[in-house]
Amino acid sequence: MNKERMYDVILGPVVTEKSTLGSEHGQVTFRVRLDATKPEIKTAVETLFDVKVTAVNTLRQNGKVKRFRGRVGRRSDEKKAMVTLAEGHSIDVTTGI
Repeated sequence: MNKERMYDVILGPVVTEKSTLGSEHGQVTFRVRLDATKPEIKTAVETLFDVKVTAVNTLRQNGKVKRFRGRVGRRSDEKKAMVTLAEGHSIDVTTGI
């Protein structure tokens, strides 16, 4: 996998209350592309952040149907990856790459 694809796989960190609780257990949550696979996500995180990944769990979330001024619209689908890091490794999601 080339460097360009690695930057395309990871869209950004997810900073929520639940993902912050996961960081206490060595987990970091990222928004990823819908077509990204677990091995691609693992390789991208290990290469870009220089850490050791032990597990990758993914979640595909379908977009909601919402109404705006009576018109029906739909939010886009998204995929999240919960990445578990090895002991002693950490990623600070508040800083950029």
